[in-house]
Amino acid sequence: MSAKFGPAGNPDAFPYKSSVDAPKWLKELGLDCYEYQCGKGVHVGEDSARKLGTAAKEAGITLSLHAPYFINLANPDPESLRKTTGYIMAACQAADWMGATRVVVHTGALMKRTRQEALDIAIASMKEVLKVWEGEGFSHIALCPETMGKINQLGDLGEVLELCQLDERLIPCVDFGHLYARSLGELTGADACKVMLDQMEKALGAERVKSFHSHFSQIEFTPGGGEKCHRTFADNGGFGPDPAPLMAEVARRGWNPTFICESAGTQEKDALVMKELYLKAQ
Repeated sequence: MSAKFGPAGNPDAFPYKSSVDAPKWLKELGLDCYEYQCGKGVHVGEDSARKLGTAAKEAGITLSLHAPYFINLANPDPESLRKTTGYIMAACQAADWMGATRVVVHTGALMKRTRQEALDIAIASMKEVLKVWEGEGFSHIALCPETMGKINQLGDLGEVLELCQLDERLIPCVDFGHLYARSLGELTGADACKVMLDQMEKALGAERVKSFHSHFSQIEFTPGGGEKCHRTFADNGGFGPDPAPLMAEVARRGWNPTFICESAGTQEKDALVMKELYLKAQ
């Protein structure tokens, strides 16, 4: 098996009106996967979702889905947990209609708590979400807690890996741009990539980690807060992280993750750059 590469949503160059046409377009470009965006809410209907799933199956494109951004596993309020659970189940239902195998989930904000306090709340919340997820019959769809880009958000690599240890069917969504931003530019280059991938393997085991989920883009950050905005590979300004060392290290290990490119408008172009770097390194 080989790593998969594709865009988050439809880039600026997308030539069609409907996402149903995305799979055939991505196949023509030489890409392998597509992440459907529900960040502002799950508004896709069953008919459209099933049409997208059929198109993806015909084109050989693997689908994932991004759950709403406003999910916060670190909020202890029972009503907040009820809403968060509902958002995740709605995302799983849409994913099930379209045959998507992974749903990416934000972890949440610290809300003036210590990192450990927020993580403890998120772990308890995730346990409750998993009960409903299992009960609703969605356990064939992997939930992917995502590493976050702002320093005051829950979701550094260690925190996400700890969440994923709750159930072996949880898959980390490692956003290397976010980790770069929240580390204020430190997590880039060959040595940093080796350290991060080693940390993932130690936490989850070699077999489970090799097919992890990932987001990648170059990100502009601020010294006090972390992530400011997503950039593109073509932007001039020294934005990171550099994709080449990561592609080389993943290829060297023989891993086959899914890389979803979140560049600002050039997702498909930059996904192709990443795929080329990965294939050259094999």
